[in-house]
Amino acid sequence: MNNETAEAVKAALAEQANPKNVSTLQRFFKTGEGEYGEGDIFIGVRVPANRIVTKRFSALPLVEIDCLLDSSIHEHRQAALFILVYRFLAASKASSRDDNLRCELSNFYIKALKRGRVNNWDLVDTSAEHLLGAYLEDRPRQLLFDLASSTQLWERRAAMIATLAFIKRKDGSTTFELAKKLLNDPEPLMHKAVGWMLRETGKRISQKVLTSFLDQYAAQMPRTMLSYAVEHLSVKQRSHYRKLK
Repeated sequence: MNNETAEAVKAALAEQANPKNVSTLQRFFKTGEGEYGEGDIFIGVRVPANRIVTKRFSALPLVEIDCLLDSSIHEHRQAALFILVYRFLAASKASSRDDNLRCELSNFYIKALKRGRVNNWDLVDTSAEHLLGAYLEDRPRQLLFDLASSTQLWERRAAMIATLAFIKRKDGSTTFELAKKLLNDPEPLMHKAVGWMLRETGKRISQKVLTSFLDQYAAQMPRTMLSYAVEHLSVKQRSHYRKLK
């Protein structure tokens, strides 16, 4: 029996939904009027349960994934992204690498991002590292700079989070270039994203590359961005950079 449909995924998620979780999720993801997640709808499925469900549907056709992405329900869009990432990771294994599929999945994701279907921080953070960053590791990265110039918050965040894939390969160059570009971004969620990726350069590459950047730019950084960036530095170093503000 073929159950690889968006409706089958939705039905499986409905079985895991807990209405008691809804109000907490709505508050956490800021769905109120004027907030960044305004109007997003939750059915109360926790992330671990969603992952268990979506692993059963890893072969879901892209047309069905598109149906999930077009849903107004957050957990449906989340499920779509989990499936895309599972598929991308499988196509990236040395033993079964499929560059055509990786390209198809990444382009599909970029289109979804640009039409506003990857539209909260958790959705961006679970997907951009792989479907943007890992795909662009050995390709030109201008797309990330284009996204970082977008008026849309989630496109800018995706550009920054994508660089985690490069950082894990000891390459902080794109992270630092994007961080410079985004120093004056008005959105607190971008301050957190930039600070987080800067912190990762210190953790995964070296503290020296991070402090070299901070020596130049700490005084210009929003407080939240700086706080995230220096979190793993020594007390003395944290104090030094915070005094530059």
